[in-house]
Amino acid sequence: MDHIPAGPSDPPHPVRFWSAVAAVLFLPAALGALVLTLMSERAGRCLTYGENCGWSLPNQLFVGALVLGVVALVVVQAAPGDRVRRWAFGVQLGMEGTALVTILSHL
Repeated sequence: MDHIPAGPSDPPHPVRFWSAVAAVLFLPAALGALVLTLMSERAGRCLTYGENCGWSLPNQLFVGALVLGVVALVVVQAAPGDRVRRWAFGVQLGMEGTALVTILSHL
């Protein structure tokens, strides 16, 4: 029986690692931004008096940023080239930042 020995596996790339860390930390950051939004005067008036309650996130911007961020995360993890990974990581960080600023913009 022929056995082909496994070659040395590629060491984990630092951009891949930091991309995964940024993706994992996005959820607590989004929850923190939501808490900050709920602590605003506008949210307080809505909860206390029922005034100014008709607001929501701009769905297209928020969902678009999330979708592009996830696509960039997949590209970072799957791309063979270092240059492509770095560009995709920059896009991922930018889209995560856009999503967070979209949440915070409704203070």
